[in-house]
Amino acid sequence: MITDARVLQSEFTPREVEHRNQEVNHLSNALRPIMDGHSAETTLLTGPSGAGKTCIAQYTVERLRENVLDINSQYVNCWQDYTRFRVLYRVLEGIDNTIDIHRRSTPKDELLERLHQYDGPQYVVILDEVDQLEDKSVLYDLYQTHNVSMVLLANREKDLFSQLDGRLTSRLQTCTRIPFEKYHLDELVSILEARARWGLSENAIGKQELALIADAAAGDARVAIGILRNAARRATQRGTETITTEILDEAIPGGKDEVREQTVSKLNQHQRALYEILQTEGQLNPGELYERYTDEVDDPKTKRTMRNYLSKMVHYKLVIADGEKRARTYRVR
Repeated sequence: MITDARVLQSEFTPREVEHRNQEVNHLSNALRPIMDGHSAETTLLTGPSGAGKTCIAQYTVERLRENVLDINSQYVNCWQDYTRFRVLYRVLEGIDNTIDIHRRSTPKDELLERLHQYDGPQYVVILDEVDQLEDKSVLYDLYQTHNVSMVLLANREKDLFSQLDGRLTSRLQTCTRIPFEKYHLDELVSILEARARWGLSENAIGKQELALIADAAAGDARVAIGILRNAARRATQRGTETITTEILDEAIPGGKDEVREQTVSKLNQHQRALYEILQTEGQLNPGELYERYTDEVDDPKTKRTMRNYLSKMVHYKLVIADGEKRARTYRVR
């Protein structure tokens, strides 16, 4: 049944995108100065998980590369590469300038010096989950680098700007903003139809079943594709030629669980500690959670950073926040 497994991965970037023409055009216009040999203004893409931010950023930059042959680009997932060193390393890696750099012994100043010496073609750096950066000063490093343009991706502008110092805020305040909304049900069905057409055998799934997946995903393309992948795998294991509603009864919760597990696997050390404490202890208020957290880790972050971590986990539906302000409590979803 599965003819191209790559297509059933949420990070797959298609040749044509669905229902995001306005956002593509907006980002293309923001990057247009690069076609004339100039750096573009910093662009910020915001919106919920599964709204297509990552896909559109990579798709648009790839189309730009087809029109301007002499440019460089690099994608950095700041949830995984969240330190200043890791980001600088990944950016230098995109221009093949990491020779003799050792992750444990090379000082950050050397990486920064190499970056500031960059004098090559225009360079577009996509920083996904940018609010996850531990040290936001790396944004200033990139802002000051000749021929480097940044495309920043975050769930909420507020979560990003609340963590910036005055120097960075003043420079990023005028960036181009492109908001993304959740997909409507019919838009998700259309996206799933395309994925099924590219990645599954003909007539493997009907429109009614695709609508059931889209409804269960509640506007999140990442979840919808995860359910479709899970359903196709189950149908293959059973030796059936089509994905039935009976298979979807199992695939929908199974697909959601897979996506949740993938998200949990991305958590950094401190986020994972908070998540595991809530798993063990149940519902806790911020004070109780912070007290247990400081007992668990050697170098605890501040209460403010903990709140930012929890906000991220709430957004990704790993944790539920009940109540407001002092009455707020957290528990694992």
